[in-house]
Amino acid sequence: MATKAAFKRLTREYQNIQKNPPPYIIAHPSESNILEWHYILTGPPGTPYENGQYWGTLMFPPEYPFAPPAIRMHTPSGRFQPSARLCLSISDFHPKSFNPAWEVSTILIGLLSFMTSEEMTTGSVSASEAERRVLAARSRWWNSTGGGSHVISTPGVTPTAKGINNVKAGDGGLKFRAEWPELDQENWKWMRDNHIDTKTGQLIPDPNAAAATKCSPETSALRRRPNGSAHGLGAVVEGGHVAREAGQSWVRRNRVWVGLALLFGYALVARLLNDVQG
Repeated sequence: MATKAAFKRLTREYQNIQKNPPPYIIAHPSESNILEWHYILTGPPGTPYENGQYWGTLMFPPEYPFAPPAIRMHTPSGRFQPSARLCLSISDFHPKSFNPAWEVSTILIGLLSFMTSEEMTTGSVSASEAERRVLAARSRWWNSTGGGSHVISTPGVTPTAKGINNVKAGDGGLKFRAEWPELDQENWKWMRDNHIDTKTGQLIPDPNAAAATKCSPETSALRRRPNGSAHGLGAVVEGGHVAREAGQSWVRRNRVWVGLALLFGYALVARLLNDVQG
């Protein structure tokens, strides 16, 4: 239960973040617990996370702002383990380094900045740019369906909107829907408009579409079921195999170096032949 100081501070911060939301960030406290905040980070342009919808939670201690929150990101991103506590200077891993002047907006701006870097920490993972783009394309589907678990129940898990531990196990999107009802409706409309199979997250083939229609690597990847993307929602990098196929080949990515190597080899062979002839 929040102290009076924490309640007053978080109430004021919610008013501030509503009036002046930081770029690519929205957040609000849970109606049932002001210490439980939910945020959405929208992937910034020019990053592998562009247009992705990344949902997570901040769990504040009762003594906030004199102690930092636990930070989690539930949506698979290829940057963080889904629903894992993140070790950051602004999180509960480092209470002594937390500044009481930092607000919710400060914490989320710091999280977004860390996300778009390549620095590693407890709770972060490695993935290619192509893998992260595929996950960004699948993020709306994952949030609103629980990664497809809305159609298949997870053994031992009773869907509930309480707490956050159920998010990792798979709750069919119930928790997201409870906290973000308007976004959830937008996501379902987006899936209908874009012919997304809500069970798998794949594009449903359009029989009337021209066979030669070109699409981006991300869209192409959504047409196939990623290996390892069954209904277990703890997968760290979902769709990695498909993303690798969707991306460019190694030779194309390194064509400059390959060309230089061929020229060097040609020059070396020519010189050896001249020496032999001489």
